[in-house]
Amino acid sequence: MASGSKMYSAAGLAATVGAAMVARKLMTATWKVSTGKKPPTNPEHPDVSMGEAAAWAAASGVAVGLARMLAARKTAEYYRKSTGHLPANLEDVDV
Repeated sequence: MASGSKMYSAAGLAATVGAAMVARKLMTATWKVSTGKKPPTNPEHPDVSMGEAAAWAAASGVAVGLARMLAARKTAEYYRKSTGHLPANLEDVDV
């Protein structure tokens, strides 16, 4: 069980990091298409408008957060199909 749990942790980490990277690339491409320019590389810089900085922070935060959550869910689903139960760190919830 311990090795399965370690494998789940490693797979989950790889999946969420990969998903975050893909989401970031997709958000950059979407930003370029919708605004016609590159997203701000440093939204904290005073020369970046507050609106542009806030829009980029909100859009990229939501996209990366959703991608990571979906990757973690898929990893847990795969673990459950492979072992017949959820990983120890996930509790069954009443839905």
